Formats: sequence, C-alpha cells, structure tokens
Amino acid sequence: MKLYTYFRSSAAYRVRIALNLKGIPYDAAPVHLLRNGGEQLSDAYRAVNPAMLLPALEDDGNVIGQSLAIIEYLEETQPQTPLLPSDPAGRARVRSLALTVAADTHPLGNLRVLKYLTGELAVPDDVKLAWQQHWLRTGMSALESLLATDPRTGRYSHGDTPTLADCCLVPQVFSAQRFGVDLAPYPIIARIHAACNELPAFQQAHPAQQPDAE
Repeated sequence: MKLYTYFRSSAAYRVRIALNLKGIPYDAAPVHLLRNGGEQLSDAYRAVNPAMLLPALEDDGNVIGQSLAIIEYLEETQPQTPLLPSDPAGRARVRSLALTVAADTHPLGNLRVLKYLTGELAVPDDVKLAWQQHWLRTGMSALESLLATDPRTGRYSHGDTPTLADCCLVPQVFSAQRFGVDLAPYPIIARIHAACNELPAFQQAHPAQQPDAE
C-alpha cells in the first residue's frame, strides 16, 4: 500500500492518522506541493491522480483520491479498529462532523484557493491571512457548537474511542494553530485535540514526524 502524501497537507494528515489507528503499514511517497511549481502538477503525478490533488492511496492496483473516500475504503476493506460507529445515527453524526471540516472549512484555505487569491486576484498577504483566519474561525465555531450540543461527545468527538471525526479534527487544529487562530474560544475542540495527541497513532502522523518534513 502506497500513500502519496505531503507532510503539511491536512487531507493527507487525516489518512495517515487513519492508517496508524488501524495499524496498516504503508509506503509514503512524498509529493511536494511547492517545489518546482508544485510536484502534484507534474505529468508523473497526473498519471497517478488526474485531479492533481493529495492524498492518493494506491492499493492492489487501485488508486483512490479524496481523503474521506480513502478512509471509507480502509474502513470497508480492513475493518479492524473501526473508525465509524456501529449504529446508523452514530455513523451519520461522525460523517457530519468530518464533513464540517473536510467540505465546509478546509477547502476555503486550500493551497490552490490561496494561490488564486494572491495570483489572479492580487490579494496582499495580510488580506490572504485574514481570509484564512476568518474561515478557520467560522469552521471551528460550527464544529465546537456541534460537539457542545450533543451528549454523544465524549473523550473524543464521538464517544471514548477515536473516529473519522477525530482524523479530521486534529489536522484542522494544526492548520488553525499554524495560521495564528486562538483556540481559547473552542475548549471542547482543544480538549479533544489534546486527548488525541496522547495516542501514538496521532503522534506518528504529525507533520513534523514525516520523512519529507522541512
């Protein structure tokens, strides 16, 4: 199994956490998002993933893009250490929490969006940072509210074992901290983040621990 990854990619970070939680060994194939204009745009990587996005997982001749699709594939093919609850309502909640990050928040601070802001639209760096921080805070506020108002929130986002939701929450907090967003208004997110990072699976997936870390 091969994971095309980049150490600071939030989407790749999610998949690394999932692989580690499930105890699935994999080979990391770093694709640098900035070097040489972005290695994800190269012909070599386009042949792997025509969408030219990270991550991509190669397994048994199949290539799967999109972090949540990859994690769902892992869930179905290697169900040990499940990352989704057994009940339909619980699975729906966990997917909803994950998508609050992966669909509603992360794309607005994605590298190609930011490059369009500073390139085509000539947005100054300080305005770009304000854009990032605004959408990060908006997404974190929504996630905090969802966690705070549901009794199924436990030590982790859903109960007392990590789920797909936590695979998304932790990388999003990393991005928020990287871009100067204060976590004080989000005490439940901060608590869950701390609990997750006590586990080796999360520690080993951290960007600083990756072979391509700078």
